[in-house]
Amino acid sequence: MFDKILVANRGEIALRVIRACREMGIRSVAVHSTADADAMHVRMADESVCIGPPPSTNSYLSVPAIVSACEITGAQAIHPGYGFLSENANFVQVLEDHEITFIGPTAEHIRIMGDKITAKDTMKKLGVPCVPGSDGGVPDVAAAKKVAAEIGYPVIIKATAGGGGRGMKVARDEEGLEIAFRTARSEAKAAFGNDEVYIEKYLQKPRHIEIQVFGDGKGNAVHLGERDCSLQRRHQKVFEEAPGPVIDSATRSRIGKICADAVAQINYAGAGTIEFLFEDGEFYFIEMNTRLQVEHPVTEAIFGVDLVREQIRVAEGYPMSFTQEDLRVNGHAIEVRINAEKLPNFSPCPGRITQYHAPGGLGVRMDSALYDGYRIPPYYDSLIGKLIVHGRDRAEALARLKRALSELIVDGVDTTVPLFHALLNEPDIQTGNYSIHWLEKWLAENMG
Repeated sequence: MFDKILVANRGEIALRVIRACREMGIRSVAVHSTADADAMHVRMADESVCIGPPPSTNSYLSVPAIVSACEITGAQAIHPGYGFLSENANFVQVLEDHEITFIGPTAEHIRIMGDKITAKDTMKKLGVPCVPGSDGGVPDVAAAKKVAAEIGYPVIIKATAGGGGRGMKVARDEEGLEIAFRTARSEAKAAFGNDEVYIEKYLQKPRHIEIQVFGDGKGNAVHLGERDCSLQRRHQKVFEEAPGPVIDSATRSRIGKICADAVAQINYAGAGTIEFLFEDGEFYFIEMNTRLQVEHPVTEAIFGVDLVREQIRVAEGYPMSFTQEDLRVNGHAIEVRINAEKLPNFSPCPGRITQYHAPGGLGVRMDSALYDGYRIPPYYDSLIGKLIVHGRDRAEALARLKRALSELIVDGVDTTVPLFHALLNEPDIQTGNYSIHWLEKWLAENMG
């Protein structure tokens, strides 16, 4: 059993991991930049270490600083949360060299899934359905036109090292392909230092469905159903729910087994998420995230499991505490991401919280590191909280979300809460009738 775990993150996810450690009787170490000296995760941890100035590159992304914090405090393991170094294979390798346990998959698995072309090729071999497209990177416009002609327009050009919607462009015909191709490569080079791109069939009205998997690193794995994350703005999720409104139990079992079998074959360890586009009853692999997801609480709600606790157990060498047969869907859960942003432009809105009140009651969970008087720094992501509700069915979850949003008080800064008040009145949201393009269209019509 680990005696002490260092949490290499900040904000609500750091607090989430610290809570799991405390329940397991494990001491926690918080790391922080000078801008986060008064952050809640620093206050709640058993120990804290300042690792640098505000910029992430000099603090939360500084491998030497984080390894030094481990050595200073005697922490035997690191939980990376999500973002920052959570999917950095080189970081994991450094930890292995220093005999520090990384609570997550191996460096090899992170590398495989971190490159989208390699990930797609691997998943094809493992029997996971994939979107029709190029077999690897596309070197030039001529090659791009050939691939597009074979799979049919529209197509989407994506950066192999991409993420967050950068380096992604849609071409609806050959005329638009050349501009889209060059723009995607330029964006990819600027954002990731790698201009390699690939091409896939662009689906018209797909949903974004992701399957939560969990492996013990010894050839055993399970799936914990799906999450529907189709409500997105600029490829960023804002509203997630489980189970998916359009996925029945037979479909869930079918795609879940495919995913669990795939990660079992490669001896995957810990939590992972296999993301798909879903259209007309078919699944098309997009990518695999080799970490805990922002939206993991909705899965925890409907299955009654603690995914962070399970990550820690598996990293310690224990078997998973549940089998596939133990996992049964119970009710419906929804999460909305509360960002400190000013509508309608969604511009970041850092500042001092003058009053904060978290909603409560049956089936309500608020994951946040806010408190009265806290000053949101301008250096990091604008996510300040996640409101998660759980009900016996989707209708009850929606009603509970509406009630919880009305209780939530965040004064002093602008937030995205008004967006969710508005969305809950939309018939398509009430019925679950939306695709990944729905929110962008709605925003253009209602907040443009």
